[in-house]
Amino acid sequence: MKGLDDKSMNKKKSMNKKGESRAMTQDSRISPEALAELGDGKIAYVKEIRSEDVRAMFPQVQELEPGMQLFALHAADGTPIMLTDSREAAVANAWSQELETVSVH
Repeated sequence: MKGLDDKSMNKKKSMNKKGESRAMTQDSRISPEALAELGDGKIAYVKEIRSEDVRAMFPQVQELEPGMQLFALHAADGTPIMLTDSREAAVANAWSQELETVSVH
């Protein structure tokens, strides 16, 4: 295609809150403030964590056996919501709170 470089071909369209279209490239970043507003309290994600890292997110949790694989449900802004030993339980809890879970990479 004449006149198109790699960046032009990787552009996508998105809408802001006012319904205005804007172009985004694959390397676009979202600020923590914009992420906090994303989904208006309706989006969450599940993150796999090790038991050694639990106290940083959930200080009220007592000491756990090292090496355990756990799952934390987080709001879109990163706020921890719950801790469980299975991904399925975290997703089920999100659904019960009418939260949509999304994948994060």
